[in-house]
Parts: sequence; C-alpha cells; structure tokens
Amino acid sequence: MSDFISFLVAILVTFFVFLIAEPILRWLLQQFGFYAIVEEGTSHVYVLFGKVVGVLQEPGLQLLWLKLGPSALVVNWVGERHILDTRLDQEYLRSLPVNSEEGAPMGIGMWYEMHISDPVAYLFENADPRGSLSANVSSATVRTLSNMPLDDMLGTRHIMSRAVRAEVSPKSEAWGYKLGSVYIRKVHFRDHEMIRQIEEKVVNRLRQVTSAIRQDGANRVSIITSSAERNAAIEFAKAEAMRPKIVGEVLRKISANAEVAAAMFQILETENIMKGETRITLLPKGQDLLKQMVSAETTEQQ
Repeated sequence: MSDFISFLVAILVTFFVFLIAEPILRWLLQQFGFYAIVEEGTSHVYVLFGKVVGVLQEPGLQLLWLKLGPSALVVNWVGERHILDTRLDQEYLRSLPVNSEEGAPMGIGMWYEMHISDPVAYLFENADPRGSLSANVSSATVRTLSNMPLDDMLGTRHIMSRAVRAEVSPKSEAWGYKLGSVYIRKVHFRDHEMIRQIEEKVVNRLRQVTSAIRQDGANRVSIITSSAERNAAIEFAKAEAMRPKIVGEVLRKISANAEVAAAMFQILETENIMKGETRITLLPKGQDLLKQMVSAETTEQQ
C-alpha cells in the first residue's frame, strides 16, 4: 500500500513539475537573460540605458550571456527588447499623379517589395521608416516619370521601374529598409473627359477600319466576279464561233451519203412537227369519206 502511495505521489510531483514548475522555470530563465528564442523571419534588438547592447538575427535558441555578457541578466528588467519582423513585405501605391510631356494627366500604380536589412537603423534612424519609404517612392515616381513622352510612358514600364528603384534605394538603405523589386503595374488616364474622348476616337477609328475592310472585300469580290464573267463570255464566244464550223463539218460528212442525209432530214422534220402545237390527224389510205367528214368538222369548228 505504501508503494502505491509513493507511486501516486511521484506521479503528482512529476505532473506538477512539468505542468507548472517547468514553464515557470523557463520564464525565469528568459527573464534573467539565460537564453532567448529567435523565430524565423524575426530580429531581436536589445537596448540598455539608451544603448544597443546586442542584435540577434539568427533563428533558433540563443544564449544571451554569451551574446550580451553581464548585461543579459538585467536587460529584460531595466532595458528594452524590440522584436522586428524582417520578412519580405510589399505595398502598392495607387494612381500617383504624373503629367506626360504632352500635358496629359496620367496615373501611375507603383508596386514594390521591401524588408528590414538593418534593425538598428530601422529603429533609430527614422521615426516612421515605412511611411517615409512610401513617401519617398511616391515622390521619386512623380519626379522621375514626369514630362516623359506619352508613348514611352505607356510602353516602357521596365525602364521606368528601374529608374524609380535607382532613385529610392540609397535613401531606403539609410533607414534600415532594403528595397526589392519595383514594378509599375498600371498606367492610366486620370481625366474622365479625356478617357471619353479617347474612347470615341477609338470607336470611330474602328468603324472606319471596319468600313474600309468591307469596301475592300466588296471591291475584290467585284473584281473576281467581273473577271470570271469576262472569261466566261470569252469562252462562250469561242464556243459560239466554233459551232458553225463543227455543224458544217458534220453536215458535210452526212451529205456524203444521200440515204443517211435524207433519213436525218426526215427525222428532223418529224421532230419539228411533233414539237409544234398543230393538231395532226392520221387517216388510213383509201378512206375518202372519212377525209371529207374530218374536213367538214374542222370547218364547223372554225
């Protein structure tokens, strides 16, 4: 029985140690500067009596007494610890006002990436480094891209992006920011009346082009049709001119045989009679009375 009670006591003590005592112990160790845990993409800056005593940028478990020395014991109590997010960040500035060389009011949409490269400069060189970087990119965009020809502004975004990045990078690095990719994502007109006029011109131009294409197609069809009709008329004329020659040669060959010629003309005459609308009455030979009756009936009908 005593062994069982001892086992239960050991379980309770272990549970208490791991549930309550172990977190308290870790907290005390961290507060007294024995160690610090630096997460991925973060940076720790320790300030004691207005002076930076240490910067931790490597992720993982860091032993402060090896990094900061004796200051590690009191830096968390009388000093300050700044945890900065050093991961890549991005921002998009919409419709920055720029005028082209021709005086057209344009809007530039600027997208850029940045991350904290110098934590100390980020904390102490500028009170609002992110806002200052945004204002710097905006002013550099207006200053660099103003008075550019409209064709270049609409078609050379890569060159304009590089020009803005070269203008902003030195100042951003002085504030602890490192500027990454800079890209102009949108170039548009800001004057709605100008947009409406451009739309009207584009629509009218499309109508003119469409009409010209239709007219050109109709002209080509007419040329092809007239050419085909002309060629057909030439061929028909040739055939019409050759017909008497062909018919004459055939008749000459037929006329060489008198019986064949007589039979042919008899057949042609019979066909002409059958094609006509004249009524024909066939009477057997030697029937004179029947002929007289048919003639009389024909006379009465007239």
